[in-house]
Amino acid sequence: MASDMASSSTAGSKARDEEVATLLKGAVDLHCHSGPAAMPRVLDHREAMMEAADAGFRALLYKDHFYLGTPHAKILETIYPEKGIKLFSGIALNNASGGINPYAVDHAVKIGAKIVWMPTLAAANHIRKGLTEAKSFPKTAQKMLDPTPLSSLDANGKVTDDTRKVLDLIAEGDIILAGGHLEAPELFVLFDEAKKRGVKKMLVNHPTYIVGCSDEDIKGLVAMGVYMEHSICMFIPGSGKQYEPEYLRHLIGIAGVDKTCLCSDLGLMGAPRPLEGYRQIVNALLDMRFSHQDIRTLIGDNSARLLNLAA
Repeated sequence: MASDMASSSTAGSKARDEEVATLLKGAVDLHCHSGPAAMPRVLDHREAMMEAADAGFRALLYKDHFYLGTPHAKILETIYPEKGIKLFSGIALNNASGGINPYAVDHAVKIGAKIVWMPTLAAANHIRKGLTEAKSFPKTAQKMLDPTPLSSLDANGKVTDDTRKVLDLIAEGDIILAGGHLEAPELFVLFDEAKKRGVKKMLVNHPTYIVGCSDEDIKGLVAMGVYMEHSICMFIPGSGKQYEPEYLRHLIGIAGVDKTCLCSDLGLMGAPRPLEGYRQIVNALLDMRFSHQDIRTLIGDNSARLLNLAA
């Protein structure tokens, strides 16, 4: 009897593993933190590409807080065409890029960047929360210059001239505007101006962590056409965990499956590698009785749409 039960359990586990593997085919990660990077990472860009490609991912987008990753994405895709995965990156508008710098964005768009992140670790909001929420944010391996606080708004709460120029470049390139670590009230002003200037693809990164979005904020932003990107690392065991998986179910319900992207935000030390993070979150979604179609939408189709990739 015990042997039969063990055999049944093993068969069930194998079937679940196969189910997860099938669902991961076609996934798209818009938020992979591989290295080299100022912050220690558990894998490099090549390893991240290989693991995602071998799992059948459609695309992978590298994110770094300090540099534009588009050149190495293009080089790796050229070196390994047989892997069949599309590789992308973009630019985070922190101090290392000159802040909210139209020149840096113009260059990034012209060489193929697919996303512009508003300030992250240099956002005034992030710095203000340095002793509270942002205290858990990964640290650089070496002490960097103290950041100069950045905002997309001026002292009167209006979108700055440089931000408007950046929005025009994003609109012209038809790429993604991501909110970075700007706070929720600032995002409403930014995205409203972005829509007026023709930006069609807008994304909020981890809306409940540092950004400070309430359920009502999420509903309001989604009504403006903005996607919510939730970081897998925050819902699975590891150094990045902030919440239990059940809270993710709630957040998906608030925004809707069609306006939610699940992306890894992994590569940080003490946490699973990105592919393992995806396996764990798909398992959690299956346990919560999400349909296969909804899971594919959450981990792949919505993100692919933002990248203009064919279904």
